[in-house]
Amino acid sequence: MRPAVPGNSSSRAGQIAARAQHEITAGNVSGARNLLLEGVRVFPREASLWNLLGAAEAELQHPAKAKQDFRRAIALSPRYTGAYLNLGHLQEIESASNPKSLSGALDTFRKLLQFDPNNIDGLFQYALLAFQKGLFSDSLAHLRRIPEPEMQRARALAILCADLAATGSPDQAKLAADSMFHQPDVNEAVVLTAVNALAAHHHNSFAILLLKGLHQRGLASPDSLEELGLLEKSAGRIKEARSTLDEAARAKPNDVHLLMQLADVANQERDYRGALGYLAHARDLAPKNASIHFFFGMICVKLDLHEEAYESLKKAVALEPNNAYYNYALGAVCTARTDVDEAVASFKKYCSLKPHDPRGRLALGAAYYFAHNLSAAQSTLADLVRNPVTSTAANYYLGRVAADQGSYAAALAYLKQAIRERPEYADAYAALGTVYLREKNYSASSKAFQKALALQPENYLANLNLMILYLRTKDARAAAQQKRFAKVREERADRAKLFLRRIRVVR
Repeated sequence: MRPAVPGNSSSRAGQIAARAQHEITAGNVSGARNLLLEGVRVFPREASLWNLLGAAEAELQHPAKAKQDFRRAIALSPRYTGAYLNLGHLQEIESASNPKSLSGALDTFRKLLQFDPNNIDGLFQYALLAFQKGLFSDSLAHLRRIPEPEMQRARALAILCADLAATGSPDQAKLAADSMFHQPDVNEAVVLTAVNALAAHHHNSFAILLLKGLHQRGLASPDSLEELGLLEKSAGRIKEARSTLDEAARAKPNDVHLLMQLADVANQERDYRGALGYLAHARDLAPKNASIHFFFGMICVKLDLHEEAYESLKKAVALEPNNAYYNYALGAVCTARTDVDEAVASFKKYCSLKPHDPRGRLALGAAYYFAHNLSAAQSTLADLVRNPVTSTAANYYLGRVAADQGSYAAALAYLKQAIRERPEYADAYAALGTVYLREKNYSASSKAFQKALALQPENYLANLNLMILYLRTKDARAAAQQKRFAKVREERADRAKLFLRRIRVVR
């Protein structure tokens, strides 16, 4: 806080102010406060005493009383520059925990500049606060009123380059940034002032440029590197983001959040095993973090590693049993593993947590089908064909239910409707071919399987049933298809074995 200036105070009031200032300098703020309380009792219209009392209250962490005292000083002396500056600074400090105080501080400095338009501190603080509030044009206008020597400070240049970037002058902004980085007082905190305001108002490209400049000059901490990586990630610069985040992780190898971000970036690069490496380390550090187990399980799903996916998702659900999405994912994996009773239980839980989501009932209906509870599957899926979100898959599963019930005409109708809605639905073609196979319509069956494999060459059901079709019809292609199916089945097993070896290494 700024010291009081006695001004036109009486001699005794001036003596009180001087004694109080001496006590504050000596570290006896409480003693100074007592002197000033007596002073304002005797001289209630001495603005300088109220201003100094406010400074003492602020030092003693009594912000509400301090603001009241500064306002009293301003009311007594409406052009008291020091009181405005003290009040504005206190409101600015409070804005870190109470954003509403930012507007109050801005208003205080605005009033100061109305009667003292060339006050350098007032201009700079107004520009800084307008900048933090995202009023970049207003901030820039006030910065331009500050004399040139004062504008060569790194902090002023940081605000200037951010204002210019945000108002559409990137070339000038880069010049200001270059000048800032050449100032002797530049440091990480100064640069982050600009970065944080730009990022908060979605001017990420220039925030990235500033953080890269910080890094290139050896001024970036691991936290700043992490922020740079996250901004690169949000900008879609995935390769750069991974490189930056990896560098940050070398300095913070046990930072779980950073490992999770790296796993997400690796996932976006389709480096699923790399993602699992990061997640395995994170899981060791935070074994009770359900989100890590969930993420690990979902990556395993992408690799068709259903056993590890099951174990991870089961752990996630155990840690957070009322997380709807964890239950849904576990149900899906249980379905793939043919743990159908557990799948039904998981989807029932999801439906109880998300009763208005038709996708939950669709998944439950599918689980009932795989549990061979055809009547429950049929009743659960029946009304979902009328919902555009679920109609295609509902038709597909109702087709499979009808086929298993021997209602082939109904099965064909459902499956053809699913294909009309989604022409690239390989599983629907595979199921359609299976119905034709049961009807001994071998020509139609072959065409359906071939279409499924054209869309998805590794489709397990289509490869299996095409092999059966060729064997049944003594087709010359049977031997080749047997080899093809054996390879598909073997690749499934190999992926699981490779994964298990990988997990043993990274744990």
